Amino acid sequence: MPRKIVLHAGFHKTGTSTVQAVLRANRKALMPALAIRLKGQMQELMHATRGYSTYGTADALDKVSRRFDALLADLPGMPRRTLLISAEELSGHMPGRGALADYSAAPVLMYLYWQRAQRAFPKTPVVFCFSTRDSAAWQRSSWAEHVKSSGMTQDFDTYCASYPAAAELAQTVQEISRRVPAPVHSFALEDCAGLPLGPADPVLDLCDIPDALRTALVPQPVQNAQLDAQTLEDLRQINRAHSDADARNAAKAARLAQGNQQ
Repeated sequence: MPRKIVLHAGFHKTGTSTVQAVLRANRKALMPALAIRLKGQMQELMHATRGYSTYGTADALDKVSRRFDALLADLPGMPRRTLLISAEELSGHMPGRGALADYSAAPVLMYLYWQRAQRAFPKTPVVFCFSTRDSAAWQRSSWAEHVKSSGMTQDFDTYCASYPAAAELAQTVQEISRRVPAPVHSFALEDCAGLPLGPADPVLDLCDIPDALRTALVPQPVQNAQLDAQTLEDLRQINRAHSDADARNAAKAARLAQGNQQ
């Protein structure tokens, strides 16, 4: 049974990849105090959360419940360690995919995680953590990610007009706080620039890491940084030119291999 459970559940494009890089690089050093589960270790759960955020059905939510239960059931004994689960997909898909307009699935999912964790470990406190970001910066970064990683063809202004509620991250955190009977913490990515471990520091603050161990942790460079404007426009034009996903991905990979064209 973990002594504490911390769920770092998003949001996308708020430094989550950098947090996970720090955790991955320092996993061995953190092991005496912290058990870590990242999205690569829970692909089936991530598939289910994305499905629930897309379809919103009772069956999809039940699939999330069963796979989260399986994740908890597979844990080793850890009575003196905190369990940290970090994955932005715990909140579902990033808004901007088809009809998915916002993070309205997140409060429902967080309540489910709290409920299932309490059932598995009634005496273990559960804490939620979210990173947020300035709305305009988040919109730009999320659009860029869609252009790079999906078939997004909209220009930036059209994207913003199509998904006006997507960037309301603070409001989503407030709704989660109202829904979930557990502590819900949040921090802004903009406030992490001067921290030794960047956005990983506020997450680790919740994990009760001994000072001697904490000071030995190794920072990591910023992950998944936004591409330059010309590369993004080239990728968007590739998305417009190719309806076949394999052809589109091949063309985008070739363009990215060329690097910055500015």
